[in-house]
Amino acid sequence: MLTEASVERVYLAVGKTDLRKSIDGLAVLVQQSFELDPFSPCLFAFCNRKKDKIKILYWDSSGFWLYYHRLEEGKFQWPDDTTTQTVSISYRQLRWLLDGLALDQRDAHDQVTRNRIL
Repeated sequence: MLTEASVERVYLAVGKTDLRKSIDGLAVLVQQSFELDPFSPCLFAFCNRKKDKIKILYWDSSGFWLYYHRLEEGKFQWPDDTTTQTVSISYRQLRWLLDGLALDQRDAHDQVTRNRIL
């Protein structure tokens, strides 16, 4: 099972990815285009052109997992930076993305602190 402790890093494929690719196609993309090891204990996340679907590739020592998330309404706030192919983010930032938030949550810590005080 996937836990935050089992993940070293999270990599986002910046921009759009053809999500018709399955496990093998995404693993090749990680290895050849991003020059990263798809067998490392990292998450590799990909988003489609419409920003309403995400696939996450993960190797767990016995095989690949492919997580798929599709929004019925709205869009993911996926980065479109054209200067790089991948971005390394924290597991927490990935949770923000999946929850519909932006990667840059400047007041997230303050919000958590305020909620604990109340």
